[in-house]
Amino acid sequence: MNRARLLADHGQSVWLDAISRRLLSSGTLAHYVSDLAVTGLTSNPSILSHAIAGSGDYDEQLRGALRSGVSDPEELVYVLAHWDLSEAAALFLPVFERSHGTDGFVSIEVPPQYAHDTQATLSWARELRARFSEPNVLIKVPGTAEGALAITELIASGIGVNVTLLFSVAHYQRAAEAYLQGLERRLTAGLSLDVPSVASVFVSRWDTAVDPLVPAELQGKTGLAVMRRIYAAYQAVLGSARFEPLRRSGAQPQRLLWASTSTKNPALPDTYYLGRLVAPGTIDTVPEATLLAFDDHGDVEPVLNDELARWDGVLEQITQSGVNLDRVAESLQEQGARAFSADWTTLLETVATRMKG
Repeated sequence: MNRARLLADHGQSVWLDAISRRLLSSGTLAHYVSDLAVTGLTSNPSILSHAIAGSGDYDEQLRGALRSGVSDPEELVYVLAHWDLSEAAALFLPVFERSHGTDGFVSIEVPPQYAHDTQATLSWARELRARFSEPNVLIKVPGTAEGALAITELIASGIGVNVTLLFSVAHYQRAAEAYLQGLERRLTAGLSLDVPSVASVFVSRWDTAVDPLVPAELQGKTGLAVMRRIYAAYQAVLGSARFEPLRRSGAQPQRLLWASTSTKNPALPDTYYLGRLVAPGTIDTVPEATLLAFDDHGDVEPVLNDELARWDGVLEQITQSGVNLDRVAESLQEQGARAFSADWTTLLETVATRMKG
């Protein structure tokens, strides 16, 4: 039995949280698409750093870019990433077309050091989107307060956005509000509302942060409990009187995407989050190892249809253990932004060294 397809059978899209030249050239990504029901792909600074700095697969293209006059390491990184993501976008184009533009996307992120700079984020997002002729490309923008302002502007201008680094209900609601405001501006201007967006909520980092602070019986539960609450907020947006006129005018929902779904705690199953976060219309973005583990022995045990009160009770117990969930959420977002920025800096340093060699 092909277990990876269980997620798709329950109405959830599976996107791969990986990109590399070897993944494409070996036919591995095509295999995941045809045999494991993978319908999209995400990238981030950490993934690009691992792909480009971790192999010699890009050396020939790097030398060609240098000969053509590219001299800035940041520009060179995006030249290299553009080829990979364009190839992946072409591979997912049939999915995009079959789904009428609701699935089959690839994502590329603005430089992470601009997580708190609205204007720089806008400039980079527009520049990156202009490089791609493929319709199924989303620009990843951090869901900070400053990022939300940029998201509204990008949606209003017709650029699809993957809102990243979301952790809490408040983070999700800020991303949803930015999306709705952008669509409302387009509706007022008489423009098409066919502008895609996903809201990427990080799961396992919650348990990494909270498990050391709570009793054993509560460990491994914070991420699922927070996601259950976020899923309720997502359903409220989709069922709201505010979204209904946008839907009638052609808007698609901003899809909810579960990110950071690999298991960090070795005491938990390696497929712990995947089958539990299944719900129709959502997306699960999955690292390669986790995808293959689920295909081998994963199973579907959904929690998102559980009584919300049950999981709110879990969060109450966690709070009573001394955990300030709001503070943890803000800390996780800032830590994530700093980690991506550090990975980006390391990548630029590696590329700069190769340019000199």
